[in-house]
Amino acid sequence: MSLKKAYLLVLLLLLIDQASKIYIKTHFVLQERIKVLDQNWFQIFFIENEGMAWGVELPGEYGKLFLTLFRILAVGGIAYWLHDSVKKHGSNYLIVAIALILTGAFGNIIDSVFYGIIFDDSYGKVATLFSDEPYGTLFHGKVVDMFYFPIIEDYVLPSWLPIWGGKEFTFFNAIFNVADMAISTGVGILIVFNKKAFEHDHNEHN
Repeated sequence: MSLKKAYLLVLLLLLIDQASKIYIKTHFVLQERIKVLDQNWFQIFFIENEGMAWGVELPGEYGKLFLTLFRILAVGGIAYWLHDSVKKHGSNYLIVAIALILTGAFGNIIDSVFYGIIFDDSYGKVATLFSDEPYGTLFHGKVVDMFYFPIIEDYVLPSWLPIWGGKEFTFFNAIFNVADMAISTGVGILIVFNKKAFEHDHNEHN
């Protein structure tokens, strides 16, 4: 795959990611959720993530800024990896995987860098794009998540189970966005198709 095609893939997915986030931000109140096609296992559930994946946050006044700057450096490294892999005629598996990971990282960086200065908050109301009263500052935006697939939700575990007995259980309670899916898919390709992705490197060492 050429570098041009790889960047076109990144751009296309990035547009889908940002369009979906802006739509959710300007049509949903924070914590609002709806069932898709009236199915409980597929929901749109609007939350905002202030930290890393799975809601982990860095403590301290500069934790968010450090995280955002780290993401920017990471995107630079991934972009170089993509350029280098194309230059060395890496496999399509590898190039597509890197392009997906780059898309995901870049997509969430846009939220972190700019959303704090272009949106007002979503607490109890729908946010306004290009608001005169933004909720944050540059580099202190929140990442928008919306896809929720609770295959099993609020199931009460049998009381006879040790430790977890009587507690509610939800299978697959992660809430994510298009950028997250791109990263997960890219990493999945590298894991499942490892030999095909790195076949050029394997051949060089044989």
